[in-house]
Amino acid sequence: MCGEDNLKKDCGCIHDILKKILLLQKQDFDNESYSGCDKPYLGPVCNSICYNTRPIMLFNCCTGNPWSFPYTSNNVDNNSSVFRIESLEDCCCTCRILAFNEAENTYTNTNEFFTLDLKCVGAIKCLTDTYIDLC
Repeated sequence: MCGEDNLKKDCGCIHDILKKILLLQKQDFDNESYSGCDKPYLGPVCNSICYNTRPIMLFNCCTGNPWSFPYTSNNVDNNSSVFRIESLEDCCCTCRILAFNEAENTYTNTNEFFTLDLKCVGAIKCLTDTYIDLC
């Protein structure tokens, strides 16, 4: 944890944003008007069906650095700080690690996940909506 005071706080606004992202990735959203991270649809326009992921970066509440986790792809070890929210329970989120494909300027899913206590997250950054092949 990031300190004694952090034990007392709830997961607040970051939890709410992640919940909205999770719902819209499952296409289970309402018609409210939002902007930024909690915009109620993926992609540049509402009728776009070519997107299924809003990639995110999460930042450590103590250091301000992005959280980064290791993954292995094609027998090569790497680290990534870009994720896809997969589930949310209380103050814990489970994310899929996304690998960046420089040649195509896209993200690729990995089959590697982590669970993070949102009390250790100080900020979230949403990246451009994309399509991730989840099969």
